[in-house]
Amino acid sequence: MGSCWGQNLKLSLFGESHGPGIGVVIDGLPPGMELDFEAVRRYALRRAPGRTPWSTPRKEADEAEILSGVYAGRLTGTPLAALIRNTDTRSGDYRDLQVRPRPGHADLTGRERYRGFADPRGGGHFSGRLTAPLTFAGAICSQILQTRGIRIAGHILEIAGIRDLPFNPAQPDPDQLAALADKPLAVLDDAAGQAMAAAVEAARLAADSVGGIVEAMILGLPAGLGDPIFEGLESRLGSLILSIPAVRGVEFGAGFAAAGMRGSEHNDVPVIRNQAVSYRTNYSGGVLGGISTGMPLVFRAAFKPTPSIGQEQQTVNLETMQEDRLTVHGRHDPCIVPRAVPVVEAAAAVFALDLMLGSGLFTAGGRESCHE
Repeated sequence: MGSCWGQNLKLSLFGESHGPGIGVVIDGLPPGMELDFEAVRRYALRRAPGRTPWSTPRKEADEAEILSGVYAGRLTGTPLAALIRNTDTRSGDYRDLQVRPRPGHADLTGRERYRGFADPRGGGHFSGRLTAPLTFAGAICSQILQTRGIRIAGHILEIAGIRDLPFNPAQPDPDQLAALADKPLAVLDDAAGQAMAAAVEAARLAADSVGGIVEAMILGLPAGLGDPIFEGLESRLGSLILSIPAVRGVEFGAGFAAAGMRGSEHNDVPVIRNQAVSYRTNYSGGVLGGISTGMPLVFRAAFKPTPSIGQEQQTVNLETMQEDRLTVHGRHDPCIVPRAVPVVEAAAAVFALDLMLGSGLFTAGGRESCHE
């Protein structure tokens, strides 16, 4: 069941990029919570295509139709099913992909896995389009988490080798984090954002693409959540982040930079603050032994360049069994990283709510409101 995830909160994604619609079923949401659907809509628009110069020109409203799980504006506690209809498809652009697969896509692997029956249009079920229902699910989970003081923020750390300022992992600025969601490019350093936008435009003009890194943090997780070994927080969150199409790596805290540090530098020494145990630094990213420390959970996700590019590339012809040439048509992002920020945040929200529901610290069934 490769399209299902979760232990206490069960998430199932369905649909294809050029089918009638895509959607999600969420099982395990606490009953009684009043949702702010206007906030859900704003959250989804941050990911939606066709709204910035650096995204695909494909335009989709990404309005979720609630089929079940909500009554009179409140969660019922039964499975929440939502459908997002595909309204701007050009399937003719993908007519010959069953014969000439695209480099860097799952055309060949999907053909092998599903014995030639997978929908190839726009990547089918493998498409980044499936992040729309994931983002919807994350928007719901994020609202529920906020009632427990848990918040999630992300930004573009890097595009095409151009770096933004990193988050302060130990003492993040709440106002700085809150402002990110309203920016056209979610960066801390606006000058870096301008340079990133120029690099994306240069790639677009060259019929090419660029990748980058999204950095995110979960604030407010209490200490002591998680399990050792196979069920550690890194393993559980990492599995969800790596399910986002185009993610090629995940790191926590100092990540791979820890390999070049000394123990005396990397160790987060405990301190007493406000009559409670805290840590002077947060190189661990808020996780030790697979269990939360109470510090912000900090992680980064690396995204590869969009594989669909306008340049002619080598491929194979599966009818003639000869090497062939292919120019990918269709509408694609020269860089998916700007639209990936809310997707990473959404995945983190799904993870955090799943974690909280299994902790015994989250009491479901109240009549809280998610309206600010």
